[in-house]
Order: sequence, then structure tokens, then C-alpha cells
Amino acid sequence: MSLGTFSYPLPTNEPIQQYAPNSPEKAALQAAIKQLKSTEIDIPQYIGSQQVFTANKIAIHPPHEKSFTLGHFYEGGEEHVHQAIDAALAAKSTWASLSWENRAHIFLKAADLLATKYRYQIVAATMLGQGKNAYQAEIDAACELIDFLRFNVHYLSQIYQQQPLSPAGMHNRLEWRPLEGFVLAVSPFNFTAIGGNLPASAALCGNVVVWKPAYTQIYSANVFMQVLKEAGLPDGVINLIYVDGPVLGKVCFTNPTFAGVHFTGSTAVFNTMWKSIGENIHRYKSYPRIVGETGGKDFVLVHKSADVDVAVTALIRGAFEYQGQKCSAASRAYLPSNLAEAIKEKLISTLATITTGTPEDFSNFVNAVIDERAYTKIVGYIEAARKATDATIIAGGTYDDSVGYFIQPTVIATTNPHFTTMWEEIFGPVLTLYVYEAEEFEAAIELVDTTSPYALTGAIIAQDRVALELATRLLSNAAGNFYVNDKPTGAVVGQQPFGGARGSGTNDKAGSMLNLFRWLSARTIKEVYVPVTHYAYPFLSKD
Repeated sequence: MSLGTFSYPLPTNEPIQQYAPNSPEKAALQAAIKQLKSTEIDIPQYIGSQQVFTANKIAIHPPHEKSFTLGHFYEGGEEHVHQAIDAALAAKSTWASLSWENRAHIFLKAADLLATKYRYQIVAATMLGQGKNAYQAEIDAACELIDFLRFNVHYLSQIYQQQPLSPAGMHNRLEWRPLEGFVLAVSPFNFTAIGGNLPASAALCGNVVVWKPAYTQIYSANVFMQVLKEAGLPDGVINLIYVDGPVLGKVCFTNPTFAGVHFTGSTAVFNTMWKSIGENIHRYKSYPRIVGETGGKDFVLVHKSADVDVAVTALIRGAFEYQGQKCSAASRAYLPSNLAEAIKEKLISTLATITTGTPEDFSNFVNAVIDERAYTKIVGYIEAARKATDATIIAGGTYDDSVGYFIQPTVIATTNPHFTTMWEEIFGPVLTLYVYEAEEFEAAIELVDTTSPYALTGAIIAQDRVALELATRLLSNAAGNFYVNDKPTGAVVGQQPFGGARGSGTNDKAGSMLNLFRWLSARTIKEVYVPVTHYAYPFLSKD
């Protein structure tokens, strides 16, 4: 029983370690990489109290070294989805009734374990399993995941404090209940932090979860599951399973206790989910919560007053960090005619200094894309541009999958503002440039706003305050996260709550109070101290 109102103040963001030459953190991370590569591990599904191994054993290979085997995971089937739901529902009553501070302390302990004991292990696992360099893995698997856990506790404590007015003679209160049923969390390959936050945020609110990560994120997901277990998460609260998407949907979306889905991934998959949920709406005890962060075709709009160096840096970091495999990655850029040649020249010369290769060599800025499927898709876009009459490859355009799935940072210049790579999501190291007349800035803004079906992130680069204000106002629906004189990536928990609208999702802002409201169901309770004993109101009396 709760015996007080407990305080969870606003935390500070986890400090980012830099992994500079001869630094202790670089040595520790290199040792962690070596240790992980020294042993092939078997990764089970985690269902209730059981670690489940199946006959379908699938190897895990680093995308930059596809001949090397990190370990294996064990793919499940329809029966394992049923078992995970049953395990979740069996744990629900005890978990939902656990005092708030004890739920909170499990996730705060997990954050501290990630910041200390498991920091280099989860960063190394993200580098090896998902192909991130040391810095990208640090800001993701360590800092962002730690921040999600700590900030979510603070935000939820604020929600619980929100209570209604109580006039004289009565008391009104709100109970912030978990949803009735189980929550499905489906996470992508590209962020270990998202993989951890999707199930953890719902569980923090008292929900029980079935978690299916992308197969290419299982290696780091396993580390996070170990952290949660060590932090004291009860069996069955989060069940980690590895099943094919259609199998998962068939079971979960027809189950009457399905209460909601927390999703990050492609727009097409999310659309399919939403359709399936709609077709099964008659089955559910309650209307499910549908929360999704999906695709993006993120833009950088450069104004004629922009600083060339600022623009080039925003483009390179925005487009090519983590090989453009961020849903927020800069993928299309609009350059004013007065600066276009200078920006292109500086962009090409700077890209010539960037090296591509294994993340185990910390000097490589660009690493391999996630797998063969992604590699083939991205190469297809590059080759289509090479053959096009209205586009030219001005940098990169080469690729090699003999050792790993390496694609050089590629820049396409097009004369067609509706060229394929200006509006279709690629999810790779490909940036397309379009030059507009410098004096036709409003027309360029209109192009930015109408070309793509997505609305996730975008940036304006300008020194002219009038131009900044105009772009910010006219592009108010074009991006859920909008950046001024910066790259359109790198949202920080507590600083830039993340999410977009249109074809980019439900804009429920991960890393904010808004997201947590989605995993709560409020109940209003009114108690009258001295009840009335007769139905009649004064207005009924005769004069």
C-alpha cells in the first residue's frame, strides 16, 4: 500500500561519452566488442518464467561482416504468441496492483544498470548487431534508452498528480488505470532505445506486454531483457518473442483482450495493422489504443541567406549518420540557386574525406546497411537514378557486398522536384538535391509541403529571420519535429519529444507525457460525504 506521495524530479540527460583516442571509455568498449565476438550465444524467447528454444534456429551476423556469426535466436510460431499473451494476462493483476513506486524503481534501476554495469555491453551489441559506429550506438543504446526510462518515471509521476476539483461536501479523484488486456509492442531494427522504450513505457503504466522486435535487433534486445530481469521486472510483464509479422497479427489482432499496439516501423505495415484492427473491432473488450511512428521523407530547406558551412554540415550529418537508416534522416534537400553550386562543391569535397567500413574501426563515419534486403533496395534506387535523364549522381553511387553491406554516401542532383528519390522513402545513405530559384522561396516551401506523404522531421537553414518565421509557419504540418539551423535528426528525450503526423504516424511523441497518456485509462470517482435523501430540487416548490 502506498503510504505517501513520492517525488520523482525532472532528471538530467545521460552524459554522452565521446570515445576519443586513448580514452578509458574507448578501451572499455573495445574490450566489450572483443568479449562479445569471442562467444556465440543462443538467444531464447522470454515467455513468462520460461526461456523458450525452438527447432528453428536462426544465425545472427554483423551487417559489416556477414560471414561472422554472433549467435543464434530461436524463431517461434503461432503457439508462442498465444503463450506470451497467456503469460502476460497471468501477470497482469499482480503487476497492475503493485505500488507505483515499486514499478518506478524497477525501471530506474534498469537505467542505472545501463549507465554502469551494462553500458559497454549494450553499446557493443548495438554496434555488432545493427552496424552503428561507437558514437551512434552510445547516443542510442546507452543515453537515449537511459533517458527514456528516467524521464518516463518523472512524467508519469506528474500525470498521477493531476486531479480534479473537489467542492465542499464531496471528494473527486482520478484513478490512472492501465488498459484492460495486453499491449503489443513492435519495434524496429534501427534504434535499441526504441526497442526498449516501446514495451517499457507501457509496462511502467501498469500494463503487460508482448514484445516483438525486428529480427535484426534481437541481439541488443536480449541485453535489455537481461537488464530488466536483473532490475527486478516480474516474469510475464514483458514477454519477448520472435515470430513472423503476419503470424503475430493473426493471433494478437483477433484476441478479445488486445488493448493496444505500440509500433515503430514502416507506414505500410502500420496501415495493415490498423486495417486488421478495424476489421476485428467487434471482438475487443475495449477500443484498442493504436500508437505508431512510421516512415519519413525528411527535408532540409536552405534559404538564400544560409551559411554554406552550416548547410553542408546539416546535410552530411543528417543524411549519412547511421547510413541514413534513421526515420528522421535527411533524404531530400532544396537549395537556392545563389548557393547551390557552393553547397554542392563543399558537399562533394567533404564527402571525399569520409571513410566507410566496419564500426569496429572507430575512424569510420559510415558503416554497413542493416541487411541484404535493405542493400538490394537502396542499390535499386541508385541504379535507377544512374539511368534517369533528369537526375545525376554527383557523389558516391558505388557499393560492395562481398564482406558486408556497404554503400558509399550517395548524392543525387535532380532537375525534377518530383523525382522518385524526392518523395519515396529509401532508408539508406542517399540524399537528393533540387535547386530552386533563390527569389522563389515561397514556391519552394510549397514544394516541400506537398511533395511527400510523410511529415516526420524537417529543417530550415537560414540567417534571415523573416524567412525562418515564414518557413516555420507555412510548414507547420510538414514535420512533427522541425529544426532551425540544424540537421533534422538527433531528438533528445526531454528536449525534443519525437513523432510526426500524416504518413509518419500518430504523433504521440515518444519521450513525453503525451505518449504515456496513451497507456492509461482514467476512472473518475466521486464520493459524497453527506448524501441527499430526497429527490426534490428547490425549483419544484410552489411560490
